[in-house]
Amino acid sequence: MADKKDSKTPSKGSVMKKKEKKVEKVESKPQKEKEKSKVKDEKMTKKPEKTPENQQKDEEMPQGNGEIAEGAKGPVKDEEFELEPMELPPFEIIVGDRMNPTFFKFQFKNVEYSSGRNKTFLCYQVDIQGGATETDGLRGYLEDEHMGSHAEEAFFQQVLAYYDKSLQYTVTWYTSSSPCATCAAKLIEILQARKSLRLNIHCSRLFQWEEPEIQAGLQALARAGCKLRMMRPLDFAYVWSTFVENEEDNFAPWEDCQDSYDYYDEKLCDILK
Repeated sequence: MADKKDSKTPSKGSVMKKKEKKVEKVESKPQKEKEKSKVKDEKMTKKPEKTPENQQKDEEMPQGNGEIAEGAKGPVKDEEFELEPMELPPFEIIVGDRMNPTFFKFQFKNVEYSSGRNKTFLCYQVDIQGGATETDGLRGYLEDEHMGSHAEEAFFQQVLAYYDKSLQYTVTWYTSSSPCATCAAKLIEILQARKSLRLNIHCSRLFQWEEPEIQAGLQALARAGCKLRMMRPLDFAYVWSTFVENEEDNFAPWEDCQDSYDYYDEKLCDILK
């Protein structure tokens, strides 16, 4: 009987082994959870491999500020780019005897706001005296196109390039606009170099007359001996009959021609006083 009882009752050693197995099972659960979380972290942090398509897209992405500027040449590096050179239309001075009447009516109109009138028309008359033989005078007009020398400077380059100090020159201009500051400075240099030349400028409009540098240029030009005044309605009629393809039509003054003259004449007198 004792043998049967002993056989049914588990020994102390076997009980210890079972407890150890239970402990191992309990300890294995948190270890598995750690391994699972580790796998998840690896999945979260793992970067996708670059396929040839993805690699090509990365290479095409702009660098620097993330924008490709229009007109940029070559790849953009460190927010710097090189602009393609812009081709400007060729510069040209147009010289003739008589201008188109449409040009005259638009360009010489003495309006206060000269929108769209971005060139200068210059009608000239040159009287030359003092030579042993009678010298023919000069008459015509010129206009400046695009960028480059303005009409005032171009006159002394193309029309009256030759100068004889033994002769007396009286140059009269009828211009669509008064000289800019740069042209005024160049005209002063010419008057100082050509002592026997007298310059009279009759202007239809005053160019940016509110700017201090423009006012200073006109004042210096007057001190150098140039006679500046605004065009009267009679001056417009003279230009129409002398320098315009008028087809023998009489000049018809536009509205406010006299009032605009009075306005500009007052401004010019204030500048030159």
